[in-house]
Amino acid sequence: MSMALPRFRFLPNAAVALSVLLSVGGLPDAQADTFSHQQVIDQARELASQDYLPPSQVAPGLLDLDYDAHRQIRFRKDKALWSKTSSPFEAEFFAPGSYFTSGVELFSVESGTAHAIGVDQDSFDTPAPDIAELLQKGGTLAGYRLHFPINTPNYKDEFVVFLGASYFRAISKGQQYGLSARGLAVDVAEPTGEEFPAFRKFWLERPGRRSNSIVVHALLDSPRVTGAYRFSIYPGSPTYIDVLATLYPRAPLHHVGLGPLTSMFWFGSLDPSDFSDYRPAVHDSEGLAMLSGRGEWIWRPLTNPQSLQISAFSDQTPRGFGLIQRQRKLAAFQDLEAHYHQRPSAWVTPQGDWGAGHVILVEIPSDSEANDNIVAYWRPDQTLAAGEPFPLEYRITWPDDVRQIKNLARVIRSARGLDFQKRHQVLTIDYDSNGGLTADKITPEVSLSSGKLISTVIQDNPETGGWRVVIQFDPTDDNLTEIRLVPRDSNGQSVGETWLHRWLPR
Repeated sequence: MSMALPRFRFLPNAAVALSVLLSVGGLPDAQADTFSHQQVIDQARELASQDYLPPSQVAPGLLDLDYDAHRQIRFRKDKALWSKTSSPFEAEFFAPGSYFTSGVELFSVESGTAHAIGVDQDSFDTPAPDIAELLQKGGTLAGYRLHFPINTPNYKDEFVVFLGASYFRAISKGQQYGLSARGLAVDVAEPTGEEFPAFRKFWLERPGRRSNSIVVHALLDSPRVTGAYRFSIYPGSPTYIDVLATLYPRAPLHHVGLGPLTSMFWFGSLDPSDFSDYRPAVHDSEGLAMLSGRGEWIWRPLTNPQSLQISAFSDQTPRGFGLIQRQRKLAAFQDLEAHYHQRPSAWVTPQGDWGAGHVILVEIPSDSEANDNIVAYWRPDQTLAAGEPFPLEYRITWPDDVRQIKNLARVIRSARGLDFQKRHQVLTIDYDSNGGLTADKITPEVSLSSGKLISTVIQDNPETGGWRVVIQFDPTDDNLTEIRLVPRDSNGQSVGETWLHRWLPR
């Protein structure tokens, strides 16, 4: 599968240009050096003790390339790293320029020895010879993608890409690219502006002939923090990535985002389009799912608000959170090109005790499906102290949906509208089946932060085999209203996801 350029929330990759570069695929011993992850940790610690130095930019001739011109620069597959070896993995590379204003240092690691990866005039097919000359002269690369046969045994599919700042995205068997993850988020939606840490170096360990996983190391840097990362990447069904990191703040970090995810939501059944569109929904993710430390499953549908919205969900020792694309049929989107029904979900599972904090959801107004306008991450209550190492470990899984406990019903659709008299707001929430439990055995527990609850009705839905909850309410002063729904059985036990919604006037 090919990888399109990232959406406009991707910022230029802050990384230093290479001082010495070698031809892609070449591994001369003269440029080899021993390697271990401890070296990445040592570099991150040393870098944090120094003043931050912005990365060097690539040549103006590359910076001036527009989107279409940059897309015409294509890496030659015969130059792929490890393509002439027995390894089932290959690596291909991206050219700098346009939105990617600086390069990253790249190394291949074999038998504990690191070899610098570079670029020559034949590494890329370019729209003009002078672009190839600029790439060779600058000797820098913007990022890379990894290939492995996840769909069929005879073709090495692209399944993960690291490109732009600390962004990376992955897919599982049968999926197409959608949402992204990041190494770290700092000061998201703060009035002072967001800081974008970036990976400045990568070390790619060559997998063996029978390997079903690959290890990648990365050095992160930004004005106020550095970090040493180790990614253990397992392609398949689903693909998952184990992340092990040590952060070194240069200055105290009061607002840091761990396990950050970035996605796109334009419109859907709960937040329909304001204009004519032949598609009923357009989004990479439709909801934020959470598994709290006390074991509560929560579903918060996404929206495209008219003003910036920030939601904070308090928790202690979170067990997981993610941005989920739950609709898996073409009929939900009717888009034969974008294939939104094949976009991956992403689920973050903390390893160890992440302590007290909040799952943060940021929803940014957007007028285009080209914009990533959704951000979700864990914000710890503690401040990361300057000069003190901060260990971090978690897993990101890229499934179609997250597995839940048996007999817990999932929300499969949320919608809004008005009643017949057009006096009151109406919300409908459809749950899937729950072990044969029918609507007459369930009590929907509904609470509003403001306004007046008019009525709540639950009924069986013969089309889905589950049940539908209909909430009618009056927001009174037309203000923001937080709504919470918990379906319970006769014993007061939750039998479905807790449904949360922030109602805003349109």
